[in-house]
Amino acid sequence: MEKIDRDIKIIRETGVNKCLECGKCSANCPISRFNPAFSPRRFISMTILDDIDKVLNDREIWSCLSCGMCDARCLADIDHLSFIKNIRTIAHRYGKEGVCSHSGALQSLMRIMTSSTLKQNRLEWLPKGKKALRTGDLVYFVGCLPYFDALFSDIEVDSLAIARSTLKILDKLGIKPALLSNERCCGHDLLWMGDIENFRRLAEHNLSEIKKSKAKTVLFSCAEGYRTFKLDYPEHFGKLDFEVIHISQLLEKKLSSGEIKFNHLDRTVTYQDPCRLGRHLGIYDQPREVLSSIPGLKLIEMEKSGKNAVCCGTTAWTNCGAHSKLIQLDRLREADHLKADTLVTSCPKCYIHFTCALNDENGKKVKSNVEDLTVIAASALAV
Repeated sequence: MEKIDRDIKIIRETGVNKCLECGKCSANCPISRFNPAFSPRRFISMTILDDIDKVLNDREIWSCLSCGMCDARCLADIDHLSFIKNIRTIAHRYGKEGVCSHSGALQSLMRIMTSSTLKQNRLEWLPKGKKALRTGDLVYFVGCLPYFDALFSDIEVDSLAIARSTLKILDKLGIKPALLSNERCCGHDLLWMGDIENFRRLAEHNLSEIKKSKAKTVLFSCAEGYRTFKLDYPEHFGKLDFEVIHISQLLEKKLSSGEIKFNHLDRTVTYQDPCRLGRHLGIYDQPREVLSSIPGLKLIEMEKSGKNAVCCGTTAWTNCGAHSKLIQLDRLREADHLKADTLVTSCPKCYIHFTCALNDENGKKVKSNVEDLTVIAASALAV
């Protein structure tokens, strides 16, 4: 009983008791739009009424995208993101878990990476003749791109193009990054699945490796990795000894100083704001500044963009079903309606999920393709 009371206290610390029952969270939720069984308001109401067991046993808590749309709309300033994270942490403690996508291969991989004896051929993807520094002022944190490239080869995903493009940009800027030969997953997905113990193991390992590298700055081409280091690592381990930066921020800074220029690209694109980069961290302008700086490239906005952007439909590789696919196809059709040849994003997961949707029978009718911001920027670099 004492444990349950403590759990309820942890959940209520997110401000759920302030709920006005206005329903804006559910009315604006991308999942609720397609799945009537999912309702952020219902979870909060049950929690207020002390029906905690029912909440913890509801499989729909794993459908939440943690996209932050409810936080952006909430009139009572409830911390919905922390609420769902706390709910899942407690549910995981009681042996609950969502429906793992891809037969749980990704979850297994993340937990394998917590092993202290794990041996990885982590840098095999490097272009021929390219040598990686082991120490330096700037570390490029590659994340799970090498694993995604292998796992999603059936849908012709080229995740490593993002990593290679990042190196091309850094090379153009005269920056020689260090790469971590024993880097692990940042832990983002395990954290949002409630597996705090294994999240901390991955985080502690990565922090140790970065310390060995003597880095002053860690660069990310992954929105989720950046968010995890920017917000979650400090929450669990205190202030970091290094700065973190996303590739879009670096590019925007170097464009402003005139250190980088782009060639002409005859493209019409629209930009998909990743939830982690956008609503979680408020980074909306920098990616657009990069795209707008490319001569010949026309950037057109979807109706739901910026703070109103719709999530790519799934997170943490759980509960990715028919409703997720409907969200993805709806977003791709929105881009297609604008006659954009490319839907640009700056999150590897967005890239993978939308590419997967394009391989769907209905997705094959969409003319727009999907590409990462880093890849487009690298292809436009002036010689």
